Amino acid sequence: MIKTETITIKGKQFMHTYSTAGCYIERDGERYADAIDPLDSGRTYTETDIPIKTEEEDVYRAAYNIVTGQEVQE
Repeated sequence: MIKTETITIKGKQFMHTYSTAGCYIERDGERYADAIDPLDSGRTYTETDIPIKTEEEDVYRAAYNIVTGQEVQE
C-alpha cells in the first residue's frame, strides 16, 4: 500500500510518499524507493511489485554465491 504523509524539512512542508510493502513506487515510468515533493506538486505514484533492493542484500547474496560456488548474479 502507498502511504503519503506530510513532513517538515528546514521549516518547509513536503509530501513524503512510499510503499508500506517495501516495494518501489512509480511515476511516469520512473521507479523510486520513496519520493519527497512540494505539497502543491500534484504528483501521484503507483506501487510496483518490485522489492526495494538494498546494498546489504547484495553483499549477502554475493557472499552466499561465493560460498556455494554459484555464479554471481548482477
